[in-house]
Amino acid sequence: MLALFASVSGIYAFFLTWSVLQERISTTPYGADQERFRYFIVLNAIQAFIAALVAYVYLRATGRNLGRPSWELLRKYAQAALTNAMASPFGYASLKHIDYPTLILGKSCKLVPVMLVSFLLYGKRYPVYKYASVAAITIGVSGFMLLQPAKAGAAAAGSSLFGLALLLVNLMLDGATNSTQDQVFHKFRVSGQQMMCFMNLFGGLYMFIWLLNPWNAELSQAMAFCARHPAVIKDILVFAFCGALGQCFIFFTLARFGSLVLVTVTVTRKMFSMLLSVFWFGHPMNGGQWVSVAVVFLGIGMDAYMKSREKLAPAKNAAASKKVSADSGAKNNLVAGVAANGTPRRRSARNKRKV
Repeated sequence: MLALFASVSGIYAFFLTWSVLQERISTTPYGADQERFRYFIVLNAIQAFIAALVAYVYLRATGRNLGRPSWELLRKYAQAALTNAMASPFGYASLKHIDYPTLILGKSCKLVPVMLVSFLLYGKRYPVYKYASVAAITIGVSGFMLLQPAKAGAAAAGSSLFGLALLLVNLMLDGATNSTQDQVFHKFRVSGQQMMCFMNLFGGLYMFIWLLNPWNAELSQAMAFCARHPAVIKDILVFAFCGALGQCFIFFTLARFGSLVLVTVTVTRKMFSMLLSVFWFGHPMNGGQWVSVAVVFLGIGMDAYMKSREKLAPAKNAAASKKVSADSGAKNNLVAGVAANGTPRRRSARNKRKV
């Protein structure tokens, strides 16, 4: 339980800071000309390479290494890195066709594709309570987002089928990434930091190759932007290191608790940040949103309770089995003792009669 608390705290702390810096880089104008940074593949590539470096340093500092991965394992790393690198652009592209609440609604349902892809790709099945918990969390987070009072002038745009298709691709790619990571952990027994290093290295290479495409000017434009506005370099580096340290907690959580717990944490992180904003800045929250919060905590609590029962069940069964074994052994010893003690007495009586 302590390990889970530390993992959740690390994810929240680093990724909340990361999200603030992401918003700062993407929305804050730089320089007198009020120019904004718009080169997100460059941003993700820098973060991927720094995350790979942080993971490698962590492994060396703890006396471990990258090991000698087989070709099959490298192929799995490359597969997970590819789906992970492809997911983000689809999410950004969907915003051109659908409104933000629709995107949040879809992202809140991220738990569903994780379980769906795990079933379709690897035939993994979950207990019934998992499905009930996922449904409660998804409904609660979605309700909290959608019932938020609309801001003045922020008219929602109509959602297009193409935008929803892009969002669906984003969610399925996220689900494929998490499911492949789960399979790697169960089949190859690698550490979270080993996966973090290889996945980010592959992901960074994918994005770097894309940026070197002669028909893509994003890399040169980003370098020109940094030359004009050097202040953005510091923001990008801090952003990347926060993301890398957050990923250390992400991969620890994934390796220790699995993708469903990880996705639950990442989905509810946004809700907790909004709750903090409500209490800290006095934002209004209606009754429907409070009900949604209760539904989310009901789902999380149910999942935690059922997991604790599952973990306690083997221990109870082992203790009961041990007790039955001990009682059976004692009974057998007693029977053996009675038989052993009774036989001489019967022989003694017969001997007396013969005499």
